[in-house]
Amino acid sequence: VQLQASGGGLVQTGGSLRLACAASGRTLSGVGLAWFRQAPGKEREFVAAIARSGGATYYTDSVKGRFTISRDNGKSTVYLQMNSLGPEDTAIYYCAAQPGIITSSLGVSSSYNYWGQGTLVTVSS
Repeated sequence: VQLQASGGGLVQTGGSLRLACAASGRTLSGVGLAWFRQAPGKEREFVAAIARSGGATYYTDSVKGRFTISRDNGKSTVYLQMNSLGPEDTAIYYCAAQPGIITSSLGVSSSYNYWGQGTLVTVSS
């Protein structure tokens, strides 16, 4: 699976962005998908995930109610809609994919073998 992330950019506090991650090489059916982010000087952290069945979504506490992860298997794309952005959301955002991943592993970066190249999100105060 090859992943290509896009949609990052510079936005003011309170603004919105929609990230997209397009997959190629195989269908996304049966593939767990996630977004992680890495801020300057910090470790990569889990942001959101969607189960391989597509029915369940998971979020880190700091983005609940603001971010929404979704998938379109027909377009082989996973999205991250980000609203009410703040400076604390500034980071490089990475999409990740793993066929057959179990639910309990969705938030664990080491569970994923396939990663996009990252897209930079900068939120100005």
